[in-house]
Order: sequence, then structure tokens, then C-alpha cells
Amino acid sequence: MKRILISRTDSIGDVMLTLPVCGVIKKFFPTCEIIFLGRTYTKAIADACEHIDLFLNYDELEKNTIDDQIVLLKDLNVDIIIHVYPLKAIANLAKKAKIPIRAGASGRWYHYLFCNKIVPLTRRRSNLHEAQLNLRLLQAIGIHEDLQLAEINTYYGWKPKATLRPELINIIDKQRFNLILHPRSKGSAREWGLTNFSNLLDLLPESDFNVFVTGTAAEGEQISELFDHHPTLINLTGKLTLPEFIAFISESDGLIAASTGPLHIAAASGIIAIGIYPPIKPMHPGRWQPIGKFATALVKEKDCDRCRKTQSCQCMLEITPIQVFNKLNELNNERNR
Repeated sequence: MKRILISRTDSIGDVMLTLPVCGVIKKFFPTCEIIFLGRTYTKAIADACEHIDLFLNYDELEKNTIDDQIVLLKDLNVDIIIHVYPLKAIANLAKKAKIPIRAGASGRWYHYLFCNKIVPLTRRRSNLHEAQLNLRLLQAIGIHEDLQLAEINTYYGWKPKATLRPELINIIDKQRFNLILHPRSKGSAREWGLTNFSNLLDLLPESDFNVFVTGTAAEGEQISELFDHHPTLINLTGKLTLPEFIAFISESDGLIAASTGPLHIAAASGIIAIGIYPPIKPMHPGRWQPIGKFATALVKEKDCDRCRKTQSCQCMLEITPIQVFNKLNELNNERNR
């Protein structure tokens, strides 16, 4: 196998938790080329992974006719495609392009039509972490690695290449703890709530903490009251490209968020990453917690089925700011030892 195509065309956090797949492949096949099929908005993630040799943009590929897509895929001379994120259209395309080995999970019926390597795997009822589930797909190429989360952390290959603009470098305070708060999730996760973030800020001594708030420009408008109540906050919402955000995270000391892409970027970067999660399956940390040396998840251990159909999770909101503050101090002490 000289060229392996990894297909993962969903969001930033999902792609982050797929990077260890590339690292494990390189461990067993160090001379192979890994091509990553993803979306435009995740290209910066692939670019920051030393295990990925080429990024194939599915948004650009889709602009072509089906016949041209087949030709383009054939021209890559791929030996195997692994459908980490299953999409019927991509599975069909891979078969039409006659990729020799086409691997997919047994949980998708169309994989039986388009794939010739079926890995027994269903995600919905599994107790495994998302990163561990991704690694199970490597059984299709003879790799049987049942890694613990602490081991998976070593396979990110995370080497951000972007450099920060001087104005961003200048707001990093080397004398204080540089903390990023990422309160919103673009609707991809249950959130801890603006009140909790505000109360957490009340606990952070200004003499010790330099605090930034990140998110999209629209999210910045939605949380404007946070800046009104805490005027020393540095508002970076809508001001960073993804490559800049990746670089800025790596220069910071910690990040607090719900189950979002930036949380997983922080974990891979080796900084303190605290995720706040609902106990609802499959959104719970057992499936989606951040994986990193100083990464952790806070969750209220209780039956949360009553929150399943609501937009917010009361059980998650009950995690107190003092719990988060104490965890932040605990991890910081561990990091400084």
C-alpha cells in the first residue's frame, strides 16, 4: 500500500479525532502517502498534521461532473480508501474509480454495495471513544491496535505551521496565564451557558489571568453582554482565521469550552483543555472527551434522559464555576510540576 485515502468530510472536532488514524498508519507503513479527503473549512487541520501528505478538498471535487470526479480520483492512484465518516456518494464514487481496497463500517448498509472490506463496527451503541472507533477501521489493512486514550494522544502528529501576526503575539502575556474561553458551539453541542462563564470570570484574578473570548463574529454579537460585564476581556470573536486560531491556541496556556473543535485542538496542542459535557449519550465525554496530556472533561454523573429532547442540558448547567476553576488550578499545578 503506497497511497491511502482517509475520508472524513465532517467537522473540525471529528477531523481532529481522526488524525491519530493517520499516525498509526504511518507507524506500520512509514513510507506510504496519506491523502486526506475533507472539506474546505478543515484544510487547516490537515495542514497542521505531519502525517498527512496531501489534502483533497471534497468541496472542490464536488464541483466537477461525476465522470470528472472519477477521473480525478483515479489519477491519485490510491490503493485503499477508508471511509471514516461514511457518505454514500463518496463510497459510490470510490467504487466507480475502482480503488482496489474500499473499507467501511458494517453499520452503513450501502457499504455492502460499494466496499469490499467491511469492518464490524457500529458507533451508536458503542462504549468506545470516537478516536478508538476510528482506529477500529484500520483492521481492514491488518492493523489491530486497541489503544488507550493516553496512548492515542501520541499519534496526532500535531505540528501547526502558521505564524501569528504581531498584534496577536503582543496580546499574549508571558507573566500571566493566557486563558481562552470559547462559550458557543455553532449549535454542534450543548453549552454551559453565558451565566456560568460570567461567574467563572469573577473567580479569575486579573493579576493572574489574561483572558480571551473566541468564536465567530455572529457569536460575538450574541454574547456581547459578557464583554459589558467584564471589560478587561479581550474579544477575538470573528477576528481569527482557522490557521491563526490554531497558532493562537498553541501559544496560550489553557482553553475552556463545550464539546467543540477548538477544545480538541487545545488538547492536541498540549495546553490545558477543559471540556464541559452533558451526560447524555452519545454526547457524553466517554465518546467525545478531549485527548491530551492536560485535557479533561467535566460532567455531572446522573441520568439525563429528561434533557435529551431539550435545547439545553440542565445537568450540564449545574456544573459550577468553582468546579471548573478548581480543575483549572489542579491542571495548572500538574503542568508546572
